[in-house]
Amino acid sequence: MHENNRKTPIRCDIDAIVSELRLLRDKSLQRRQREGRPPKLPSRKALIDILEGLSAALFPNRLGSGELSDESIDYFVGHTLDAALRSLCEQVRRECRFKAEQNGIIGSDCNQQAAIIKRDFAAQLPAIRALLDDDLTAAYEGDPAATSSDEVLVCYPGMTAIIYHRIAHALYSVGAPLVARMIAEISHSATGIDIHPGARIGPSFFIDHGTGVVIGETAVIGRHVRLYQAVTLGAKRFPKDADGALIKGNERHPIVEDGVVIYAGATILGRVTIGQGSTIGGNVWLTHSVPPGSIITQPQVRSEALSAGTANQQEGVYNSH
Repeated sequence: MHENNRKTPIRCDIDAIVSELRLLRDKSLQRRQREGRPPKLPSRKALIDILEGLSAALFPNRLGSGELSDESIDYFVGHTLDAALRSLCEQVRRECRFKAEQNGIIGSDCNQQAAIIKRDFAAQLPAIRALLDDDLTAAYEGDPAATSSDEVLVCYPGMTAIIYHRIAHALYSVGAPLVARMIAEISHSATGIDIHPGARIGPSFFIDHGTGVVIGETAVIGRHVRLYQAVTLGAKRFPKDADGALIKGNERHPIVEDGVVIYAGATILGRVTIGQGSTIGGNVWLTHSVPPGSIITQPQVRSEALSAGTANQQEGVYNSH
């Protein structure tokens, strides 16, 4: 082949792309009325490492080192917990600085605030471990395929999701909502289960299979509740204020009382109450409260909807005259 027949290599103009990206960043900062470099956000990678450390400290023999002796286990837990909490404190400090910058607060002592949040969160870890023991028991007793609690702990995505949620909810409660939200999204990515850290979930909670489960911010779940895959506990509507902005923080998700079972694909929307001991069948779409001990199936809901539609048509005919 002749030298002049060789094809010219195709190259990207990296310098031009970098320049354009810088211009776009500058415009974005101007739109948000920022000058200079914005404060660092918490690091997703650091939070993944923190979750692994906290999980290992909570369950050292199963999620920690596999070579621990009775003499070394407390040292391992102490060392692992100290490292995880130190890193967590830095991520909370970043959240504090970010929020202070957003709100135009000058002189906020984020080091002190982060230290207090770390201390208050750490104090909840024994209670979190006790809750998780109840969740493990509920999963083992509720799934005939489970051969041991250890299998549930290391294999079940629902158990991983509830471990991460218990951690995230504690952080959410003591004043680190952004870090908590990021942990929830790490859990979502790892398990396919989306639980907002604000959701309040009682002991002995079990999510079987789990993929596609969504639990909203203001949901309240009682004791001994079991959910299957693709269950949604969501909001029915999103009210807006006079300026057209979404109203945030209102209670808009379901209350699920003790002993409720919700089967695969069920969707429950709005601030409704599912009474104690009720069973919600698969693929049910529910937007109203049900009393304790109810058994709600898809044909039943469809029949109620048709009856309501007929009544509305009759009322319309009557009013038209």
